[in-house]
Amino acid sequence: QVQLVESGGGLVQAGGSLRLSCAASGSILRINTMGWYRQAPEKQRELVAAMASGGDTNYADFVKGRFAISRDSAKNTVYLQMSSLKPEDTAVYYCNANVRSWNLKTSNYWGQGTQVTVSS
Repeated sequence: QVQLVESGGGLVQAGGSLRLSCAASGSILRINTMGWYRQAPEKQRELVAAMASGGDTNYADFVKGRFAISRDSAKNTVYLQMSSLKPEDTAVYYCNANVRSWNLKTSNYWGQGTQVTVSS
């Protein structure tokens, strides 16, 4: 089993910044892609940003130029630096990891979510 623990959410004013962290632990042989999704009330969960093990990144158009994803492979941790935050960025942010475990099975895992609230 693999656990993802997120931290760093909170309340911030529009234009402010927050940094989210997500640490993976457990039966990890290799982490392929790690990323962040978000879900606002009454909306579907959507991709925010993801990073492959080789460093390739994928960003949603609505965060390009404002958010930056990074990984510390030695710590099995992914970060999301969020800047120039807007009220519409308010959502629960979820960490996601595609992990190959020691039993050689590859599965997707989710964190518990962290609330980000941006006030106008």
